[in-house]
Amino acid sequence: MSVLSWVSVAVFLAAYTLIATEKVHRVAAALGGAGIMLLIHATGADQAFFSEHTGIDWNVIFLLLGMMVIVGVLKETGVFEYLAIWAAKRARGRPFRLMVLLVLITAGASALLDNVTTVLLIAPVTFLVCERLALPAAPFLIAEAMASNIGGAATLVGDPPNIIIASRAGLTFNDFLLHMAPMVVVLMAVFVGLCWFMFGRSFRYDPDRAQEIMSLDEREAIADRRLLRQSLAVLALVMAAFVLHPVLHYEPSVVALLGAGVLVAVTKVRTEQAIAEVEWPTLVFFAGLFVMVGALVETGVIGALSEAAVAATAGRLELATMGLLGASAVLSAIVDNIPYVATMSPIVATLAEANGGHDVLWWALAFGADLGGNATAVGAAANVVVLGIAARNGTPISFWQFTKYGLIVTAVTVTLVAPYLWFRYLT
Repeated sequence: MSVLSWVSVAVFLAAYTLIATEKVHRVAAALGGAGIMLLIHATGADQAFFSEHTGIDWNVIFLLLGMMVIVGVLKETGVFEYLAIWAAKRARGRPFRLMVLLVLITAGASALLDNVTTVLLIAPVTFLVCERLALPAAPFLIAEAMASNIGGAATLVGDPPNIIIASRAGLTFNDFLLHMAPMVVVLMAVFVGLCWFMFGRSFRYDPDRAQEIMSLDEREAIADRRLLRQSLAVLALVMAAFVLHPVLHYEPSVVALLGAGVLVAVTKVRTEQAIAEVEWPTLVFFAGLFVMVGALVETGVIGALSEAAVAATAGRLELATMGLLGASAVLSAIVDNIPYVATMSPIVATLAEANGGHDVLWWALAFGADLGGNATAVGAAANVVVLGIAARNGTPISFWQFTKYGLIVTAVTVTLVAPYLWFRYLT
């Protein structure tokens, strides 16, 4: 490799280290890295902003933007508060039953929305319910973060790494439903059992507190019924368009933007309210990350790594699949799974091509990154968000408090995925 290639690697690793250690804000690290890549001519404006292969992936950016706007409108309806109170009443104040319902709601919502947005909406309500039942919020928040990462793995829009993989591999919403969702259902069933093992035996039932929660009326949480009907109708149409992609031939980003535009246009929600929930730092982080990874492609670094990976596996698809699953789980536990997948996607594309275009490598990457994100407090964006919310509400969750449970969940779920990939795709 050339001197420029090595300098590009040094810049990328420095930015990656800052992202992983949180010495500076990850947006600052990504933008700083992207700026240096442009400054040293590792990439240029045309490649960074307009190239399909080495530039910012605008399909990812606008898909996230559209879904965030839709969720911003949904939040105004009070539907998430309704679900939390409904769950507490259905659990009749029983702590573990409540945890099961909340993690199932979180997993289901994360499959339809993105997991970061889901925990942003569910976590504050969790504090409300736990306060009323005199329960520690930390176990619920940890379980919800992990459920969001597992549930989000089921669909194209559920977890940001999936969006990157779909864009790079040309996979559709239906592909994820067919190949990822069935196993996610199994993993969620196992996760509920793990929740009992990790948390359930420590809960104490308070009948007086339970009676108080039963007196709440969840219907009062709905702030605008007309807006709720409109929002759910648009969301249903968006999901239907995702599923019908083979017929309609509209990219998910286009569908999400159309849905967001229609929802803002036909409802009384002000534009300022609709975009208030957009995670602009997340979108900017993605943009900076894509520029850095594109620079590594332009300077030949990704190509060299791809050739090394192909040579190491020597056409052995089984070795490539299992190695990718395990490595993705381990590395996504150390660093955020978003930059990891953005970096690995072009390498996996080369590996897949060398193995006859087999999609199993993409599923190994998706499962490894999504589930590996549960291992530590910094493994996934949803984890970081939950820890931030907990700290702001006076219930700090330490890195190791989260990680001691996360390592168990990741080890069990990844172990279960390995035979699934082997017997479904490799035999």
